[in-house]
Amino acid sequence: MKAFAVSIASAAAALLALAPLEAQAQSYRCVDKAGKKHYGQTIPRACIGVEVEQLSASGTVVKRIPPPPTREELEAKDAAERKRVEDDAAARERARRERALLARYASEQAIEDSRARALDAHANKVKEIEGTIDSLKRRQAELSKEMEFYQGRNKPPEKLLEDLRANRANLAAEQANLATTQKESDDINARFDEDKKAFGEIRARK
Repeated sequence: MKAFAVSIASAAAALLALAPLEAQAQSYRCVDKAGKKHYGQTIPRACIGVEVEQLSASGTVVKRIPPPPTREELEAKDAAERKRVEDDAAARERARRERALLARYASEQAIEDSRARALDAHANKVKEIEGTIDSLKRRQAELSKEMEFYQGRNKPPEKLLEDLRANRANLAAEQANLATTQKESDDINARFDEDKKAFGEIRARK
């Protein structure tokens, strides 16, 4: 039994002794950019930037070590990855919008009905602003008439002057609001035109 244990210990020691020899037996080889071959127990400095072959003790290739990517390759890879991520996000957004569109409308007629309601609401908004403008204009006429009373007389009261300035400012703001709002009808039609086109394309794929 003792002899058997000694035999195992001897075999283990022999394997440990052979391990560094086996590691040393391996070598590396490459062909540089000029076509010259290089060998070494470690990767030769001349092999930096080119593919390296790891050789066994018998000289066979056991592993190929690719060269590190160049800066241009890394930048191209990063750009490709960014594009992939952006394309995936765009595809998910398209799918989300299509699901929402199909949930919102059952038919193209439903889109036209929604368009009509949106345009009616817009027309009411325009009328409301126009009514406000008419009221401000009437108030402007009243204030101007009061100002005429003071022509060539005493200085108008400060309150009258403040009311006149405020009314002019409000009138200008509402007139600008009206101009902006009137243009919104084009945006409304464009939005429903886009929805109708997308709806038709989705139905055509089904």
